[in-house]
Amino acid sequence: MFWSENSENTDVFVIPEDVMDVVFALKCKTLPVEHAYALSTAMQQALPWLTAEAHAGVHLIHVAESGNGWMRPEDTAHGVLHLSRRTKMTLRLPKERIEETKRVLVNETFDIDGHALTIGEATNKPFTALPTLFSRYIVTQEAHDEMAFMHWAGAQLQGLDIPVKKMMAGRQHAFKTPEGPIFTRSLMVAELEPEQSIRLQQNGLGTHRTMGCGLFVPQKGIKAVNSDE
Repeated sequence: MFWSENSENTDVFVIPEDVMDVVFALKCKTLPVEHAYALSTAMQQALPWLTAEAHAGVHLIHVAESGNGWMRPEDTAHGVLHLSRRTKMTLRLPKERIEETKRVLVNETFDIDGHALTIGEATNKPFTALPTLFSRYIVTQEAHDEMAFMHWAGAQLQGLDIPVKKMMAGRQHAFKTPEGPIFTRSLMVAELEPEQSIRLQQNGLGTHRTMGCGLFVPQKGIKAVNSDE
């Protein structure tokens, strides 16, 4: 854990909209809990430019079982998510790709490991400049313990000109892919200035953005990273 006190900044900051989330309605009854690879593959086939866009990403689909977002259902190998009509799919996209993406995806049906997922109408969701951001999955090395991961994350933030003030690592997870497992940790970054918050949401950290990794979302406050602590 890194922790230092914050100084006040009263400058007015206008949130840019050159990158934003696009939220799609879904018609889908169930999905595998471990749908990251299959969803990523489907989106890349539909949008061949997706991995080449530095600011693009695919959020994983979360439902009620994920609670406040820190946890997923325990049986990740065989578990199934039961989607409601309110469940959405979110892509993070540069502004110039948004309309094209809507034309390609809306009303299309994709096979996600044997589960039919039909994409409905979309709504643009600009970023909010909250001071606390959270990423469920940041790609790391299997051998990295929490301290090694924190040092790496701090260096990445410094590279984005974001000084580390308050940062907490959380749960580990391994995504299964045909090429082998991808190891991740969750990460919360707090006490960000508005422009820093937007910059981190725009740029993210690490690799595998089309599998939901490295993407930060706003949190209204600081919560325990591991819910069982």
